This record gives sequence, C-alpha cells and structure tokens, in this order.
Amino acid sequence: MYWTEFLTVALIHLLAVASPGPDFAVVVREAVTHGRRAGTWTALGVGSAIFLHVGYSLLGIGLIVSQSIVLFNALKWLAAAYLLYIGFKALRAQPAKPSTENLHKEVGERTARGAFTSGFVTNGLNPKATLFFLSLFTVVINPHTPLAVQAGYGIYLAVATAIWFCLVAMLFSQQRVRAGFARMGHWFDRMMGAVLIAIGVKLALTEMH
Repeated sequence: MYWTEFLTVALIHLLAVASPGPDFAVVVREAVTHGRRAGTWTALGVGSAIFLHVGYSLLGIGLIVSQSIVLFNALKWLAAAYLLYIGFKALRAQPAKPSTENLHKEVGERTARGAFTSGFVTNGLNPKATLFFLSLFTVVINPHTPLAVQAGYGIYLAVATAIWFCLVAMLFSQQRVRAGFARMGHWFDRMMGAVLIAIGVKLALTEMH
C-alpha cells in the first residue's frame, strides 16, 4: 500500500546520500588515516545520527527549528565550528614515513568511540540534514501515513545510510588504496582538512529559506 511512497523516499535519500558532503569527507578521512575499523565506526555514527533527525521530524520539532532563525543559526554555527575544528586539525598534519607498519600502528590510535562520535556529531549537527529530513517528512511523506510506517521509513534511512558509508569506508581503507594515499601522507590529510574547512565556511554562510 505504501510501496510507491517508500520507493520515492528511498530514491530521494539515495541521491542525497551519494552526493559528497561533510559525512563523506569525514568517513573517507577516518578510513584512510586510521583504517577500516575506524571508518566503519564513523559510518555507524553517521547512520545512528539519522535516528536523531527522524525522531525530531516525527515529533514535529524539526518544524520549529526550520521556522526559528535563532535555532537554525545556532545549529548552523555549531556544525560549522565543528567542521572548521577538525579541518584545521587536519591542516596541521605533519609528514610521516609511509610504511605498512605505520598504517597498522595508526589503526590502534583511533578508538571506536572517537570514530563513532566523529560521524555522529558531523551528521547530527548538519542543518542541511535537518532541512532534508523535515522536507522529507512533511512534503514527500503523506501526513496521513501511519506513524509506525513513517518510523519504518526512518529505520530504513538510518540503516541504508550506515551501509552506504560502511561501503565507502571499506573502499578507502583497502591496503592498496591506503598505501597509495600514504605516499601522499600529510598532503592528503591537509587536502581533506581544506575540504572540511570549505564545507564549514559554506555551511556558515548558508541562509535559511
């Protein structure tokens, strides 16, 4: 009965999640720098943050945020500050010897909790994600759709997001890929830092429509 609506939601989500943004940049950086385990935990953090967006969208809180310039700006500046923080941190990366031993050593330096938090905070504070889920649950999804069905959509969105970014983490954490990036070492880290800073600045300049 709700298959058409579900497929519409799934297609819109696929297009949104596949477009590179802060989530993609953070997962790639974690996977390349710290390995598959850290990348996977970051991906799970991003996926878990989707439950946050779905939760307040179902409760109607997202509507309040979207209508309040003060709340929207507070969220926007928090997200921008976080992205700028990890971006500048990456920019300060120092040259290191690109060896397999170093790569394995780095894997242990990143805790699962730290990687998960990185993914969760990056997605959770993103006001664009707030507006995306709000529009999804108010425009695309019929308000008469049962709450249980809408919650089911939410679970799918969270799981699909986590799976997508786990695949991204697997790709960028492959030994050959990591070894290639390791040869560029600190330059890759600085490049990713610049990308995160650019996204942070762009986010800070975003205005609510």
